[in-house]
Amino acid sequence: MNIQIFGTKKDFDCKKAERYFKERNIGFQFIDMKEKGMSRGEFDSVCRAVGGLENLIDPNCKDKDLLALVRYITEEQKADKVFENQKVIKLPVVRNGKQATAGYQPDVWKGWS
Repeated sequence: MNIQIFGTKKDFDCKKAERYFKERNIGFQFIDMKEKGMSRGEFDSVCRAVGGLENLIDPNCKDKDLLALVRYITEEQKADKVFENQKVIKLPVVRNGKQATAGYQPDVWKGWS
């Protein structure tokens, strides 16, 4: 397994995801979204893996103005806007090759091993 966890150091669900993999002795790479976001290729791959952009957007994100903007722009503009403003993405984003999840989903990760 080649696990990548995209998140922030202070996010509770990101900490739980790290603990999940540590407890099972599964190596992972943590990418801090505050320092370095996803590349365009990673972003597009995660979008496809989670079943589309809507599943990647966090409805509870703190930036309500940006969230409202993303909800009402055209589909073509949505992906670009979310890519530019990755703070609206549901964390943690956990990748294992072409598979990915958005949010804390240990039931899905269990099936990866």
